[in-house]
Amino acid sequence: MSKPTIISSPEILLPNKNVDLTKWATIACDQFTSNKAYWDEVESIVGDSPSTLKITFPEYYLGKIDEAKKIQEIQDTMYRYLRDNLFVTHNGMILVERQIHNGLRYGLLTTIDLEEYDYNRTSTSWIRATEGTVAERIPPRVRIREGAPLEVPHILVLIDDDQKRLIEPLIAQKESLPVLYDFDLMLNSGHVKGYSLADPELEQNIMDVIAKCQSDEEITRKYGPVSEKNRILFAIGDGNHSLATAKAIWEKHKSEWGMNHPARYALVEIENLHDPVLEFEPIHRALFHETKSLISLLGDYFQDSMDVTEMKSMEQLFADIDHTPDGVQAFGVLESGKYYKVVLNRCSSALCVGSVQQFLDRCKSDHGFEEIDYIHGKEDLIHISSLEGNAGIYLPPVQKNGFFQSIINDGALPRKTFSMGEAHEKRFYIECRRIL
Repeated sequence: MSKPTIISSPEILLPNKNVDLTKWATIACDQFTSNKAYWDEVESIVGDSPSTLKITFPEYYLGKIDEAKKIQEIQDTMYRYLRDNLFVTHNGMILVERQIHNGLRYGLLTTIDLEEYDYNRTSTSWIRATEGTVAERIPPRVRIREGAPLEVPHILVLIDDDQKRLIEPLIAQKESLPVLYDFDLMLNSGHVKGYSLADPELEQNIMDVIAKCQSDEEITRKYGPVSEKNRILFAIGDGNHSLATAKAIWEKHKSEWGMNHPARYALVEIENLHDPVLEFEPIHRALFHETKSLISLLGDYFQDSMDVTEMKSMEQLFADIDHTPDGVQAFGVLESGKYYKVVLNRCSSALCVGSVQQFLDRCKSDHGFEEIDYIHGKEDLIHISSLEGNAGIYLPPVQKNGFFQSIINDGALPRKTFSMGEAHEKRFYIECRRIL
């Protein structure tokens, strides 16, 4: 049985030489969702300069501004940037080098076929979601993309390339590759560099590696005898909702647009799960306007199946949770200036974040608090939980070992399970692609 061609060589639009790239590139829209100061500073830095800030919709502003007006402004600005010849065209893939706190992280920028992607939890597609979808985060993205001439991606896709055959050989050749961009990112978010892979031989090598990863031999080696369930190539690491949006629009319009339409594809960055620089960070929870203390709510829900210990300091709590032993589900609570370690003795989910999320879903439906936010990075969590009426849940890291196998066995993980790096290390919007 022939395997589908899942990636392709894209036509990418890059800002021209007159654009200040540090002002142009802004962080993924789902970061700093409760941090007004961060977005105020971004606006101050960008000013009147061309910027992806003006063609994306940071989730911080959801529910705070006139969304219809903002979406119209985004689409109008995209058309204006095209009319003003703001872009130059690059035909081919890009090797992306991102400097973060613990080294250089690499990715392959390319397009994936949305026909081979399914974000449903029980999906058996070649490309799968890693987390459940938060339904309320989809509609604004649909409204933006449906009338937009461009896509601006922050999607990171994982490949289980334990033999390091896809990206690592490209890294070894980087000194001979043409450089497309090379600049510092704003607000101490590191440095980024893009290398052109617009070479027929390089592209063929990439396609050959992808075909090898799809082979029955490779599937069997990594996941056991081939079945519909374990035929998996990519898992979405970041940008689940953005890719789900692209899929929803493609399914809605493909019968009228035809199968060769550019919206069939999505621009993504592929990263190797086994890159030692790639870290999986937990996504913490912040609760707003509690009707009862979080510790009391936890006690009501878990009853005698949890143990609570008050910790002497926040640092001690974080250290304990960060080093939770395998097989133990433990998390931290920050509330009213106090710090608690909670250990679950009987667990309702295979992952700690799953047990916690089930509690939060039940608690919110019972009006235990008004709102929940998903927080990347401990500093934001500390700040939010220090405010009156709020509380924070500090979650342990997710292990990479067996990550793909868990998706094969159990389907998509609980929503907002993990993050690839700290908030300021997320992907920045740089490249664009025409989708109309």
